Amino acid sequence: MQQRLNILYQKQFNPDEILKKNRVWKVLCSEFFQKYIPGNAAILDIGAGYCEFINNIKAGTKYAVDMNPDTGQFALPEITVVNTPADNLEFLEDGILDVVFTSNFFEHLSSKDEMLAVLREAYRVLKPGGTLMVLQPNIRYAYRQYWDFFDHKLPISDKSLAEALELAGFKINVLYPRFLPYTTKSKLPWNDLLIKTYIKLPLAWKIFGAQAFVIGRKKWNIY
Repeated sequence: MQQRLNILYQKQFNPDEILKKNRVWKVLCSEFFQKYIPGNAAILDIGAGYCEFINNIKAGTKYAVDMNPDTGQFALPEITVVNTPADNLEFLEDGILDVVFTSNFFEHLSSKDEMLAVLREAYRVLKPGGTLMVLQPNIRYAYRQYWDFFDHKLPISDKSLAEALELAGFKINVLYPRFLPYTTKSKLPWNDLLIKTYIKLPLAWKIFGAQAFVIGRKKWNIY
């Protein structure tokens, strides 16, 4: 399974595209995501992939989880990388993280039950009041391209995503149905200035955005 993931990811993104994604994420982290994450936070990136987020975000303690065996090669030395299913985070104790982040991950899962299992593990490892941040392709606005990737299995909208978080025990604090465009695989000039300008123009999100962004906080015990 891990070998197949390795081959699939290599086919989806060539080296130039990986570098381009990292440049985009560097700006996204500094200009948008960092405001939700304290510099001393303990943070986990679920489905870290090529580590574009976890490498570029400032935090005190960093963990990354991904089934791709190549993920560790892209992580900075200070990041602990674990190749494990996201619904089994047994290497982490209960209530030790400030933030759990995941991007473009849930659509790869096989079922809603599996998604809820991942969310409940995220809930378990977060401190009371801890933050779950999800960036997720929104099938309501990306339905034409959503199935272009063979490993996309689970259709998710902003509404079903919010419902899933609430079922897992999270209180929704932020919900943007449309935030980022669906993919960086476009001919748009993804330079730093364009990205910074886009982030500051929510009106542009409503035109080009096809990914939802949700923040949920751990407020009560569901068990």
